[in-house]
Amino acid sequence: MSMIALVNYAKEPGSVELRELPVPEIGEDDVLLKVEAAAICGSDLHQFSGKQSWKVNYPVVLGHEFAGIVAKPGARVKAFKEGDRVVSETAAQLPPDSAYIRRGLYNLDPKRLGFGYGVNGAMASFVKVPARCLHRVPESLALEKAALTEPCCVAYNAVCGNSHPRPGDTIAVIGPGPIGLLCAAMAKLAGAGHLIVIGIPADASRLETAKQIGADTVLGAHGEDIIEWVKNLGDGLGVDLVIDAAGVSATLKLALDIVRPAGQITKVGWGPQPLNFSLDQLVQKAVTLQGSFSHNWPIWEKVLSLLSSGKIDLDPILNRISPLSEWRDVFEGMGSGKLVKGVLKP
Repeated sequence: MSMIALVNYAKEPGSVELRELPVPEIGEDDVLLKVEAAAICGSDLHQFSGKQSWKVNYPVVLGHEFAGIVAKPGARVKAFKEGDRVVSETAAQLPPDSAYIRRGLYNLDPKRLGFGYGVNGAMASFVKVPARCLHRVPESLALEKAALTEPCCVAYNAVCGNSHPRPGDTIAVIGPGPIGLLCAAMAKLAGAGHLIVIGIPADASRLETAKQIGADTVLGAHGEDIIEWVKNLGDGLGVDLVIDAAGVSATLKLALDIVRPAGQITKVGWGPQPLNFSLDQLVQKAVTLQGSFSHNWPIWEKVLSLLSSGKIDLDPILNRISPLSEWRDVFEGMGSGKLVKGVLKP
């Protein structure tokens, strides 16, 4: 039995194509998942362009943000049955002796392999998933929206897990890509007193989306002097929390410039470039600088609750739902900024 899958087969830019592959064989602790919706992540775009900074096990089926229906449970799987609506975490393979599993931080294990780069992902008709990765999707939540649980969890962990926002805080999010916009949504839920989303002129349409999500101020679409603007806000000392969700390293300099003394910076955007600037402000301002990566079980449960109750509104972010055959058009739309987020239906 075969299926169609979107395969990233080499490092060279553009090395992605639809291929016919056998349906995966599952083990006793796995399920065979019929994929109903697979969202496109910025990392999929990076692999498409050959610009990723992580190791990829070529050839690999793309896709790590997905939801579907259990087609076949493994022999030892008791918690899920055929027909269950589920969404999957991304930690496809974990070392059994992991110290981080024991701490509940399996997302941080250096030997973790994820769907879409380490093992075959979900931009295909079927995907093999360990049952431990699965969460039930409430009936009130459409599977196309459930496929965005993963990026919502990334944002939740960055804003509500690794950062410490307090109601009334001034919070700035740098980078209005999908993760940045979802971080803005989480900051609003966390009680931001003044929420600022910062981009560049090319982000003009995404900054408009930030307003729909609840940003009080958007900056950068018209070349504003962001540092000067922040100096004229409130007491002029800066913002309480900066979430750096941009995909370049240089934005950390802007974060240091606008954060207030004893404030926080959480970096969730990947930026492999060298910094090439002084970190003296980090010391002088006694700033807490924190990285944030991925998510774990309790975060998924909280986010699914927020999604199913409508407290996270994905309508401004989810711009397009298309068949897998239209993958290139959706990839290019997201890469150009015309689309915020696209979902493919295999």
